[in-house]
Amino acid sequence: MRECLARGRVILGSHFRRELAAEDLDLVDAWQVLRSGNIYAEPEPDIKTGEWKYRVEGYEPGGKWLAIVFSFKSADVAFLITTFSLEAKRRKDEGHEKGRVQ
Repeated sequence: MRECLARGRVILGSHFRRELAAEDLDLVDAWQVLRSGNIYAEPEPDIKTGEWKYRVEGYEPGGKWLAIVFSFKSADVAFLITTFSLEAKRRKDEGHEKGRVQ
């Protein structure tokens, strides 16, 4: 991923761009996470494309913990699929819990 960033071979998916805006962040914030973050989980297969999805996580400059999901289109081209903050994930998970029948 860092090699892709250095060479400018990163494709921003439309969903990624929408979610980044929804988090009130910009590309500078995302690039910081991509350059300095870590991958904590094993990659997962994307059921739509068959490609492996990776998730890099870290703090953006404003202090928000951000996760960015990406895949490699080739050895030197990365595709950014989506992004979310820990806060947004927590809100989404809580919403699912409230809607669950006990």
